[in-house]
Amino acid sequence: MKLSGVLFFPATPFDPRGEVDPSVLREHITTGLAHGPGGVFAACGTGELTSLSEREQALVVRTAVEAASGEVPVFAGAGGPLGTALHHARAAAEAGADGLLLLPPVARGAVDGLSAYVAAVAEVGLPVVLYQRAPLVLESSTVVELAGIPGVVGFKDGLGDMDRMQRIVLAVRAALGEREFTFFNGLPTAELTQPAYRAIGVDLYSSAAFSFVPEVATAFARALPAGTPVATELLTRFYAPLAELRSRVPGYAVSLVKAGLRLRGVAAGPVRAPLTEPSPEHLAELSRIVDAGLGVVRDAA
Repeated sequence: MKLSGVLFFPATPFDPRGEVDPSVLREHITTGLAHGPGGVFAACGTGELTSLSEREQALVVRTAVEAASGEVPVFAGAGGPLGTALHHARAAAEAGADGLLLLPPVARGAVDGLSAYVAAVAEVGLPVVLYQRAPLVLESSTVVELAGIPGVVGFKDGLGDMDRMQRIVLAVRAALGEREFTFFNGLPTAELTQPAYRAIGVDLYSSAAFSFVPEVATAFARALPAGTPVATELLTRFYAPLAELRSRVPGYAVSLVKAGLRLRGVAAGPVRAPLTEPSPEHLAELSRIVDAGLGVVRDAA
């Protein structure tokens, strides 16, 4: 499956009782689709997969598929213990999702065990994108082996080790030849490092910012390949300050997205424990960053 454009990772809204709110989620996804993302990745990292029950993951994915209505591919988050990952995969297939983003398993094992884990999930029948992030750090030879499993179609990098990623890209492309295989940058503020990923042949990236400032994310996506000053302005005034704020508290990669949605009038609710809400000072700073990013977009229009 060929993906293109900015990849949209929606948050999972919770209502005042702490339950998943499908109506707000549907509106959130519909609003994002109006800005032309290349795909929707529901119940993934930004969607707080690790805090969702199996029932809730199924509800989120089903809602995303219904909201997308075939306009773009919908990938569902899956992961955790093998039994949970299989439940996630089967629920996604039943909901009509187009593929899976497979998060690292909880237990660590040898390469053979990881291959068996990935193969079991792929046997459900949906295309699988592997997600490398701590604590799963893979050698290029391991990625080649995993990429050879039927149904594995892509690799998302959440580490940012450019030396390792370049070796992985070269090794997999050499091993697979003409077979289509998708790589993308999956760092929390991917736009900040996307110039470096483009230099090693990885043009696709996920965008947490798209979830709450799609205007900024789409403006950057247009400006970067065109080499216009807007890209540098957004990196300087929006993405770098956002990454700096994100780095201050563990879990802010998700907490700031939900806070940004609330700042923009979306009833996304709070994050679930063990994630924490931004402090009042950090909320004020986030508001200034959002205003700065939107200001760059308005000035460029």
